Amino acid sequence: MTPKINKIPLAFGSTAIELDIPERNISSVILPSEPEKKEDAAFLIKKALENPVKSKRLSEIVNPDSGIVIIVSDVTRPTPTAKLLPPLLEELYLGGAKDENITVVFALGLHRDQTEEESRKLVGNEVYGKIRCIQHNTHKCRRIGMTSRGTPIEIFESVLDADIIIGTGSIEFHYYAGYSGGAKSVLPGVSSTEAVITNHKMMIDEKAVSGRVDGPVRQDMEEAAKITGLDFILNVVLDSKKEIVAAVAGGFIEAHRKGMEVVDSMYKVPVEPADAVIVSCGGFPKDINLFQANKALDNATQAVKEGGSIILVAECAEGIGNQVYECWNRECRSPDDAIERFKKCFEFGGHKTAIIAKISKKFRLYLVSKLPEEQTRTAFFTPMASLKDALSAVLSENPDAKIHLMPHGGQTLPVRKDN
Repeated sequence: MTPKINKIPLAFGSTAIELDIPERNISSVILPSEPEKKEDAAFLIKKALENPVKSKRLSEIVNPDSGIVIIVSDVTRPTPTAKLLPPLLEELYLGGAKDENITVVFALGLHRDQTEEESRKLVGNEVYGKIRCIQHNTHKCRRIGMTSRGTPIEIFESVLDADIIIGTGSIEFHYYAGYSGGAKSVLPGVSSTEAVITNHKMMIDEKAVSGRVDGPVRQDMEEAAKITGLDFILNVVLDSKKEIVAAVAGGFIEAHRKGMEVVDSMYKVPVEPADAVIVSCGGFPKDINLFQANKALDNATQAVKEGGSIILVAECAEGIGNQVYECWNRECRSPDDAIERFKKCFEFGGHKTAIIAKISKKFRLYLVSKLPEEQTRTAFFTPMASLKDALSAVLSENPDAKIHLMPHGGQTLPVRKDN
């Protein structure tokens, strides 16, 4: 009798690959649960500002003489800052705040400077025309202390000179800070190069993973934000269409945790670890290069037993996507080599090599992509010409293998039921 076949499309760049898999091998299809009905974004933001978590309203905190800094995300982040600022400014005006006393600071962290056009687009023409907007400068930071983990707290002087510091951003899973948003406005957002690097060195700790806040990177960020004096945050949660589905405001830890609960309810999916997982990043632009695609791989590790297999489906039309990452892949001869090198020498980009090296020691990694075979191998994956070949490789070792499918690997975070 012929086994029943399930045909499941998995996004690959701007197209899809159809997966033929015997039904008996499917453990589950891991999908996010996004809200179908959405309230108006402006209403959600206004409601959050009127009902802050563990904080007075901003209109009760500020006065006409307050010097106010609003930290906003840079061009690399999906936060719809132009939607956040008008209601935020209205709340400040209620307390008597004046435009000339307000400064918007773009949190570049260690990213490149933005063009004026990018800055204007991020905040909107009206705000850009009336509020002073400046970019973070790592060379203009002052040291105000040190965290208990040894990270220097060196903050952009324009932020330190303010009476009131407000952070904005969006909350989503982050592969070593647990979640984005909250204290990340301060560290790495407006911190020195040394502060960011010292903090990021902790990313290979076992607890520095998506969906956790007890890891050292997040805890260190929050300690730095507390000492800096981050007074208030306004954060939003976005769905896969980048539309606002929730907003939180108030104390930078308590409001952040409330936003996290929304993210968890949408994107955390309880699973029993299976023998293998087939994961697609969700297509372009999430699989534009291997640097971006690794986020889906990282999430998928939670859905498979140690010693099992992960098949990553990622087009990688633009190759590896980061020169340092590519260089480390070429130079590190083995996973152990990469891990040891990272312990001795933190280099952003090289962290991807070290993280994949750690994963490759626990699981067999297969990659279906457009990368040359040699580049795939040096990145610690086994190259596969097709999804069919990759599935055959897994089933040839164990014909009864139970396999999870993750069509939206970049957004979905499996949570082990055995935890």
